[in-house]
Amino acid sequence: MAKSDEHDSSPAPTQIGGLFEQLLQIARISALEELASGIAHELNQPIGAITTFAQTGERMLGLPKPLVGETREILHHIGNEALKAGGGIHRIRALFRGEDMEKSDCAIADVVTELRPLLNLLAQRSGARLDIRIAPDLPAVHVDRLRIQHVLITLVQNAFEAPRPSGAPPHVLIEVGGDKYAVVTSVSDNGGGIPADARDHLFRPFFTSKRNGTGLGLASSRAIVEAHEGTIGFEDAAGGGARFWFRLPAHSGENAT
Repeated sequence: MAKSDEHDSSPAPTQIGGLFEQLLQIARISALEELASGIAHELNQPIGAITTFAQTGERMLGLPKPLVGETREILHHIGNEALKAGGGIHRIRALFRGEDMEKSDCAIADVVTELRPLLNLLAQRSGARLDIRIAPDLPAVHVDRLRIQHVLITLVQNAFEAPRPSGAPPHVLIEVGGDKYAVVTSVSDNGGGIPADARDHLFRPFFTSKRNGTGLGLASSRAIVEAHEGTIGFEDAAGGGARFWFRLPAHSGENAT
């Protein structure tokens, strides 16, 4: 019987990781485009009206007999348009406050473990070593697990991409610990650490040190964590590099299973 010439044509893990990174980059760009479009939609009309009214008021006051009463009415219109612009900004900010989050009680250990296959692919693609350490008997948290996973992926990707001394292979450590009051998840790398001139700007929207970065990863992560009544930050890692962490409050003081 002749041997089959069929071969396994499934993509290699590194190819899957590369495809995922490309899709993620497209998602980031699309999100940025949608954000810019939303800002433009909410602000263009009131700003245009404010400009028109201001020019009209200036002309009224520049007449030989200034039209004070009419100018007062123009100023009233300017105030209304400014309030409209403020309302538009409020609606945009509401998108990042987690008002539409689907929260449930869960264990951070499960949230991290569910991502392990993807994290392993990203590590392989980066030629990195990835270690995960999860403490036992941690309390449950009340979170939108997909959004918290977004935060974790953002921190891990940044750790993989952190600049390193020449020849040093990437090493990233994820640790999950805490006490009866909160669960702390941290991501440490062996890179060169956070430059002094970037420390005050890391979580600000559109700040990035990456060539193709959007500057929204850490900003959105902070918004998500704070929407869960948590905190996020960073510090120098032991032995060099950086350690990013986020702290989520325990829910009802019960242990997650």
